[in-house]
Amino acid sequence: MKVLEQAGPVGVPVVASSPSLAPAAGVGPGALARRALRLDPRWYQIGVLGTLVAYGMTWLGFDIEPRRAVLILATALLTQLVGTALQRAPRVDLRFDPKSALISGLSLCLLLRTNEPWLAVLGAVVAVGSKFVIRVRGKHVFNPTNFALVALILATGQVWASPGQWGSGMVFAFLLASAGGLVVNRAARADVTWTFLGCYVGLLAARSLWLGDPLAIPLHRVENGALVLFSFFMISDPRTTPDSRAGRILFAALVAVGAYYVQFKLFRPNGLLWSLAVCSLLVPLIDRILPGSRYEWGAAAGPDTMRKRSRAMKLTTASIALVLTVAASAPAALAFCGFYVAKADAKLFNRASQVVIARHEDKTVLTMANDYKGELKEFAIVVPVPTVLERGQIRVADRSLIEHLDAYSAPRLVEYFDENPCAPRPVPLAASGRHSSMEMSSAMPDALRAKSLGVTIEAQYTVGEYDILILSAKESAGLETWLRDSGYRLPAGAGPVLGSYLKQGMRFFVARVNLAEQGKLGFSYLRPLQMAFETPKFMLPIRLGTLNADGAQELFVYTLTRNGRVESTNYRTVRLPSDVELPVHVKEEFPLFYRAMFAEQVKKERMRAVFLEYAWDMGWCDPCAANPLSADELRQLGVHWLPDVGTGGPLLPRPRRGMAPGAQDVFVTRMHVRYDEASFPDDLVFQETSDRSNFQGRYVLRHPWKGTETCEAAVRYRAQLRARAEREASALASLTGWPIEDIRRKMSALYGEVSPDPRPWWQRMWGAGDR
Repeated sequence: MKVLEQAGPVGVPVVASSPSLAPAAGVGPGALARRALRLDPRWYQIGVLGTLVAYGMTWLGFDIEPRRAVLILATALLTQLVGTALQRAPRVDLRFDPKSALISGLSLCLLLRTNEPWLAVLGAVVAVGSKFVIRVRGKHVFNPTNFALVALILATGQVWASPGQWGSGMVFAFLLASAGGLVVNRAARADVTWTFLGCYVGLLAARSLWLGDPLAIPLHRVENGALVLFSFFMISDPRTTPDSRAGRILFAALVAVGAYYVQFKLFRPNGLLWSLAVCSLLVPLIDRILPGSRYEWGAAAGPDTMRKRSRAMKLTTASIALVLTVAASAPAALAFCGFYVAKADAKLFNRASQVVIARHEDKTVLTMANDYKGELKEFAIVVPVPTVLERGQIRVADRSLIEHLDAYSAPRLVEYFDENPCAPRPVPLAASGRHSSMEMSSAMPDALRAKSLGVTIEAQYTVGEYDILILSAKESAGLETWLRDSGYRLPAGAGPVLGSYLKQGMRFFVARVNLAEQGKLGFSYLRPLQMAFETPKFMLPIRLGTLNADGAQELFVYTLTRNGRVESTNYRTVRLPSDVELPVHVKEEFPLFYRAMFAEQVKKERMRAVFLEYAWDMGWCDPCAANPLSADELRQLGVHWLPDVGTGGPLLPRPRRGMAPGAQDVFVTRMHVRYDEASFPDDLVFQETSDRSNFQGRYVLRHPWKGTETCEAAVRYRAQLRARAEREASALASLTGWPIEDIRRKMSALYGEVSPDPRPWWQRMWGAGDR
């Protein structure tokens, strides 16, 4: 559908006409209505967005249930219906039409995340309602979905968006771009999309060129479904973009610059959403300075046809919305609980590093435990840090703190014993789990030599068994030369990575073991290093660690935050399979099972995902792999927001919404990453969400009942037992990739011992017989 732009007076809406919809001899209003329906680009948007919602829920594991999705859609449709009924001005664009509401609802399904169903409903009301309320000269100001997201994030603190949920698959991004290109071309707003993408990708590429980063980094940032979704379905909204082509190009460029500024200058997630919301306020001004014709969704059909179609759509929409609401209100099923048997901790993996990040309001405490193996005189690490650290900001931590946190959050195996089916008893409720870590490089020495190479020794300390330097430099070559001359073995390719961090204003924390001090202290192992600083950057630099890595590395990242779960914003965060019933022989080989299962999940995600192993309110657990950390242990790990008991304050803060009774005001997230330079070209970037729902990697063993009773329930139980065994075998084979025949052989001994049905063969065949 080609839209003809017509010049008109500033502030006066001009309806765009389409030659393909012009009345023709012999063409009645019904034919015109059918043609308008066929050509309306919103049907393409609905089809593509609906497909994406289904794909996200079934394949990408989005945190949205079908009930939540239908509730959002029902609310959006009802809000459109009510808004249309209350609108007194008889405007063409305010006739009841469900298409726009469906687009807003589907977009919210894709982008809005919250633990509170009522906030999802409110999001749909705010999105659709904003079209009726927030207008300038009869035109929408904000994209409805964008306005709802930004408003609820600012107002509630319990809503977030997850830009990393899409991953970075090139195939998926290409398919999405192709479908989106069809949509924007039919909506005659391709100029907005392509201008925005050209400016934003150009800024990313220019930044990488300036930093000296490899091409893989900007490519990784562009291979993102969230970026494509924003470009083709949100910023290109024809009803909220400027009217003239020049205005749209200016608008798209401003959004691109704003998004870049939020992400790389303010270091905040979801820069695309914030930038679009702010720049939308400029659209009325742009329309006044650069006027153009107002966009309309197709031409009007005959009035009688439109009235009939509107009444039919209202009735249909009300019915659909009612059905969807009832379906969404169905009760959820509850899981069962058990007791702890075994855990999968970080010791199961070789080359595993661990990092604990305690963070709140930009205050960050980083605790690093490396798995260095070798002569201690050879050990040194080089860690990019955002600022010069004072002596008091660095300390040596107790290794047992990380070991306790690792044990508490480790994925676990639980077992249950089937009850006697002839004397059933009620069974209780269930729980959740998680994991984390990190890695680095080396350095040390003479101020004059350093100065001649453009290197400044900002500070120098001895902390415990470590000699520590804080370095800054003018260029990477000088820093690299100084480090090598000072006896540090830098891996090949370190120069460009060091240079990239230098241009980002980073300093370098350099630590080496002081053997004399270590001898005095009497430690035979390296204790974790800990540093405290303030920075808006919530990230973990892993690029230096990939340079000298011998194969893929294991990284366990444990975050301690106040509001909720932490997730990656530049890689997919994927929940490990959990609450899977497995054959009971797995109890004897749980470490072997867990390693194989994790390797299979890494393979499935092509080593491009961060795996969530545990997310829980600190202070309780179910089942417990270890006791929760005490308030004192948490403070030692950097949880600075807990009240100090010594000051006479309460032991625990007043519980906030979403906190479990008795829980401390700390939420622990455990993430596990297997990474190398090819699969993780960029540093890890995180965001704290408001998600306080509990999750744990948990694997269930159910021991069969072996009694001889012959009640009807026992007969049904025995009939189902072998089918259950086959499901368990299939689940184990699917999770690990192990041959199912080998699994069946190991299970045969167990299920061969199940007591046979003692009834005569004819009763087993016919049941109780004729009655």
